[in-house]
Order: sequence, then C-alpha cells, then structure tokens
Amino acid sequence: MKFLFFLAPLIIVSCTAQSSAPSVPPSYISEAPLPEGWPQPGPYDRVSEKSYPQYRAAFTSRKGQSLAFFKLFGHIKKNAIPMTAPVEMEMAGGEKGLKMASMAFLYQSGKIGTAGPAGDELVVRDIPASRVLTYTWQGKDSKANIAKAKKALETVLRERKISDKPFRLFGYNGPGTPSGKRTWELQALLK
Repeated sequence: MKFLFFLAPLIIVSCTAQSSAPSVPPSYISEAPLPEGWPQPGPYDRVSEKSYPQYRAAFTSRKGQSLAFFKLFGHIKKNAIPMTAPVEMEMAGGEKGLKMASMAFLYQSGKIGTAGPAGDELVVRDIPASRVLTYTWQGKDSKANIAKAKKALETVLRERKISDKPFRLFGYNGPGTPSGKRTWELQALLK
C-alpha cells in the first residue's frame, strides 16, 4: 500500500507533463510528386490565396469516391501515367453540404497524354491557370471539416464582395497515411 502512495505523485506528474506538451503543428506528408509548378499545400487552418498553373487531368463523374478512384487508377495504370498528388474532387452544394460531383487524377505535365475522351466515363482535360482562395487542414475529409473550411472561405468571399464561386477539394494522401495526418484543401475558384 505504501508503494502505491509513492507512485501516485509520479503518475500525476507524468500525466500532467503529457497533457501540457505542445502539439505538433500540421505538416504535409508527401506520397507522390505534385504536378509541374504546383504549390505546396498550406498554410494550415486559415484561408490564403494561391495561383495554380495550367494542368492536364483525367476526370470521371462516376459516383462514389471508391468507384471514381479505381476508374481513374485503371486509366493511369493502362496508359503508364505516373501517379501524382493531389486527387481533385469538384464539389457541388446541397442542403446537406458539399458532395463530390467528379474526381480527377492530375498529370505531372501537360506534355503527358492528350486531351479528349479517354474511355467510358472518362475525359482528359487541360485546365487553365487559376487563382483560388484555399483552406487547408490536416485530418479527415469529414462533413464537419469540409463545412468548417467552406464557412471560412465564404466569410472571406463576402468580405471581398465576391459572389459564390465553385468549390473543389484536393486530397493529398492515400490510405497509407493515418487519417489524422492526411492533408486536404477546399478551394473557391476565383478565375
């Protein structure tokens, strides 16, 4: 019994030290190269403005993230196109929040492949350069996190007196990265 009284203060001190330890700031875990000229994701947990170069991507409107992902994965594998990050999802609004309307795999360069139809439910497009407002976070792509990012973007859009813009979601990590460490960017396209 005396032994337990001796350990109690050590356990309390240990637990207090663990809970007061500073948390590690979010950081991007790279699993695949970004397309040529592509900016790194971030800064985290705030709205920022970024510019993106023109890029080429294969798109599908197949419903469901898993079905769309494997449709696109089959396309790049069949055509020997290297995997890049991020995966792009066009987001459409609704009463219950944003939902994926299409998914795209980005090519490393506009010199790879050709634009145009690429099979059943697939099209390769050249996307013009753009400017966006973006909100980056690390964690899950949950409805709550997407809604938080959308609200932050809409606040800045209102402050700048910019009308509603289309949204896209970038997912930078796959299932090999723990869900709490995955990087996401919700973006409002400005031009």
